[in-house]
Amino acid sequence: MKLTLPNDIEQIPKLSEFIDSICETFCIDMETTMSLNLALEEAVVNVMSYAYLEGTKGDVDIEVVKGPQYLDFIISDSGKPFNPTTKENPDTNLSVEERPIGGLGIHIIRQIMDSVHYERKENRNYLTLRKNIH
Repeated sequence: MKLTLPNDIEQIPKLSEFIDSICETFCIDMETTMSLNLALEEAVVNVMSYAYLEGTKGDVDIEVVKGPQYLDFIISDSGKPFNPTTKENPDTNLSVEERPIGGLGIHIIRQIMDSVHYERKENRNYLTLRKNIH
């Protein structure tokens, strides 16, 4: 199962429909479905916002692979290299005013998903988000 979106945030509702249909197919509960939507939206919006130079058209591919006890969401793009897994977790004990801008998206993704893996190969970024399911 695969979805390709242009790097246009207006397309995010299509991502949500895609995730909802996958979760329905695999009988995933509503709470997990909502969490997956949040994590995938965070990841895909980051790619749409930062992978390509402003004004440059590019695509974001989202592929879903079902394993025996998990779903892998593989987000790939041909934008500039960026490994979000090297980002440290933000200090959530700081007040909103004290916290530096950014970094919460990958933190949210790490909280929701069971594993997050980044790879750069053949001039493409691959971010694999795994969710264990039963």
